[in-house]
Amino acid sequence: MATSTLTASGPGIDAAHRRVIFASSLGTVFEWYDFYLYGSLAAIISKQFFSGVNETTGFIFALLAFAAGFAVRPFGALVFGRLGDLAGRKHTFLITIVIMGLATALVGLLPSYASVGVLAPISLIVLRLLQGLALGGEYGGAATYVGEHAPPGKRGLYTSWIQTTATLGLFLSLVVILVCRMVLKADFDTWGWRIPFLLSFILLAFSVYIRLQLAESPVFIEMKARGTRSKAPLTESFARWPNMRLVILALLGATAGQAVVWYCGQFYALFFLTQVLKVDPQPANLLVAAALLVATPFFLVFGSLSDRIGRKKVVLAGCLLAALTYVPIFKGVTHFANPAIEAAASQSPVTVVADPEACSFQFDPVGKKKFVRSCDIAKAALAKAGVPYANEAGPAGSVAQIRIGNATPVESVEGGTMTPADFKAANEKFGKTLSGALKDAGYPAKADPAQINYFMVFVLLWVLVIYVTMVYGPIAAWLIELFPANIRYTSMSLPYHIGNGWFGGFLPTVAFALVALTGDIYYGLRYPIIVALMTLIVGWLFLPETKDKASP
Repeated sequence: MATSTLTASGPGIDAAHRRVIFASSLGTVFEWYDFYLYGSLAAIISKQFFSGVNETTGFIFALLAFAAGFAVRPFGALVFGRLGDLAGRKHTFLITIVIMGLATALVGLLPSYASVGVLAPISLIVLRLLQGLALGGEYGGAATYVGEHAPPGKRGLYTSWIQTTATLGLFLSLVVILVCRMVLKADFDTWGWRIPFLLSFILLAFSVYIRLQLAESPVFIEMKARGTRSKAPLTESFARWPNMRLVILALLGATAGQAVVWYCGQFYALFFLTQVLKVDPQPANLLVAAALLVATPFFLVFGSLSDRIGRKKVVLAGCLLAALTYVPIFKGVTHFANPAIEAAASQSPVTVVADPEACSFQFDPVGKKKFVRSCDIAKAALAKAGVPYANEAGPAGSVAQIRIGNATPVESVEGGTMTPADFKAANEKFGKTLSGALKDAGYPAKADPAQINYFMVFVLLWVLVIYVTMVYGPIAAWLIELFPANIRYTSMSLPYHIGNGWFGGFLPTVAFALVALTGDIYYGLRYPIIVALMTLIVGWLFLPETKDKASP
């Protein structure tokens, strides 16, 4: 491979390299647009496709359908990673973008549960799986393609442009949703939510056109000419211990922590604002979008910094800062976004007094369970209201009670022995009584816009996204340089997508379940904190620094 092919003119990026980065990044913007779109609309999607179960279970199902796309990403990494090492980088990520684009757009055409029953959620999950498979091959292709065009000493900067696309994809989805909400108003929740998905047809056509203009990676062309391509990428990547060891270390010491910091700073922050603190979706989306817009250039800052001081130092520093500061930052978000919840919880703390044996972990992946015992009903009602609560063991066989400060306890409903009609009536009466008691104690039904300190919430969200830029900006360059070129696409894709697909993709679902279980609205943060600390330790002790590696 001629050195002149890879040399950028001056301190900037020449026209040929700009075209490579633009084409790869544009396609990835589109890829991530869909995943963020679904995450932002999870509450509406739960009503459209999972209305056959109760509201709490329906929302968990919607999160699980979202997570299903992440669950299959490692399998997509194997399928398309192998294809990319055998047939070429360009052809492979053309295939992935077509699959992803069609599956995204078709979500906007799916009938609802009210129209076709159980076929609706099944169809949605099938499309999510297809999207996840395609994305499993997309990132590795784009990162490898750009990295193999980048000159030595600038690989962190060049590949960090791809990292901006995840945030830009979220930003684009938020803008589209906000515009549709403002124009369609009440119609958005009934049919207007389909429009952002249908726009994917346009994005797909444009992205495919741009990628068709690309030539194959110079590194792959050289391997093909010399006959050094791998004949069995899967075997060489995962059946030979030296490389498999590196794959495992890349997962535990780099991508797992990067993933939870990324998803906590972008996905979970928005979830926390809207679902826990009850901030209206429009201002919450605007705050997150503003933080992302202002922080996005720092992907390039930390990518370029990694070219000077090392990938490892920057990524692991981001993990450490996140682990140390997540709890105070999210407590600050509560203080500035919904101070009424904070004040009420301090003045009139809520406690669920119940027989521990009568309390379930309210997670049902097949929708067969009925949570009708008094403890479950009490906790579900409080979780839905966004009210933090403590747990206290009550006498065996007793009906659960909700104690709100010094007020008379509110007794829950024991629905196990009631007819469906009686249970419905009793549950509705309990709900009204609880709502009144919470209101009297100062717990708001939703955040008061007049009490939100928008500037301080923006600052805290911006800090969370800065952590994202630290861990995500240099990650592609680090992974590319860890693995040899003939099995790079396969080897780097698997740890990246297990890290981001499983450790990161399941973060909202795991955190939500932990909060519902304990009543502590910050308890879900334990998951990303523990994973980030694990990555810090493993990465620092066992992964090498790669910034001075001359060849891609």
